[in-house]
Amino acid sequence: MNWFDKFLSLAERASSKDDEWMWSEEPHTERRKEILKKYPQIKKLMGYDSSIAYIVSAEVFTQIFMCWILQEANWWTIFILAYCFGGVLNHSLGSAIHEIGHNLAFGHGRPAANRLLSLWCNLPLGVPMAISYRKYHADHHRYLGEENQDVDIPTRLESFLFRRPITKIIWLIFHPVIHAIRPFYKSPKPITGWEMINTTVQLIFNAIIVRMIGWKAMIYLISGTFFSMGFHPLAGHFISEHYLFTDGLATHSYYGPLNFILFNVGYHIEHHDFPYVPYHRLPEVKRIAAEYYDHHPYHTSWVKVVWTFIFDKNLGPHARGVGYRKDVNVN
Repeated sequence: MNWFDKFLSLAERASSKDDEWMWSEEPHTERRKEILKKYPQIKKLMGYDSSIAYIVSAEVFTQIFMCWILQEANWWTIFILAYCFGGVLNHSLGSAIHEIGHNLAFGHGRPAANRLLSLWCNLPLGVPMAISYRKYHADHHRYLGEENQDVDIPTRLESFLFRRPITKIIWLIFHPVIHAIRPFYKSPKPITGWEMINTTVQLIFNAIIVRMIGWKAMIYLISGTFFSMGFHPLAGHFISEHYLFTDGLATHSYYGPLNFILFNVGYHIEHHDFPYVPYHRLPEVKRIAAEYYDHHPYHTSWVKVVWTFIFDKNLGPHARGVGYRKDVNVN
């Protein structure tokens, strides 16, 4: 056994205690049970898909190549490409981190392999977030709609401050920063060893980029992350997923072409119902159990989602429902 295999073996054991994704509290549980009773074949869709490693590797190498070709570019070129191209790839990598965080790349039996792949995805994003995201995202699934435990729910201060169109635009622009800080304020957890590894690896990568290519490359990467997670069409999925576009419906799906870029994150009701199903099989879940999904309101445009969020007075950070447990059965 070589040194890497030994490290991976130790890391697998260290990760296993914190790698259980079973829960029974959140609002999708009862529907999941009902669907599986009626369509037990959906269990065959559960598992993992290692081919995602090839896709994200292509995206990581593309971003590194872009850093190299932009080292002498002017600032307008850097920022425009960061918004229109680099941000798209970085948001895609962020969605891959979500997928990998559910252990859907290498399975629940290889948690360290999933963590390492998420660190690889994290590199072009410029800021260490893969491990912390996974840690808090587990609570989002387990406690969906619980104000004090679901860290995706905006704070009451956010709900108070950002209610008008101009303030909602400001909130959207700075959403990456607000979303990153909120979990540490709302539900602080001890820093883990993997988070320290994530930070160390990211800082080393950033230093290499700055040293070998220059600051313009680093700004291109970080700007792409900031732009694409904020006031950007792709960021519409953050709004479309759980905000109250429909009374009494905890989760909405998006069925549109941008799912191809973001690993089917738009199939969000299906994902919350079956978080063990890899992204490319979620449309099959919808097809098999059509009567459980086809009648729900859904989105077809994230641009329209963002527009409506800004200009509809009933929407905003305050329109994120809490206490959905009473709405478990939405059929």
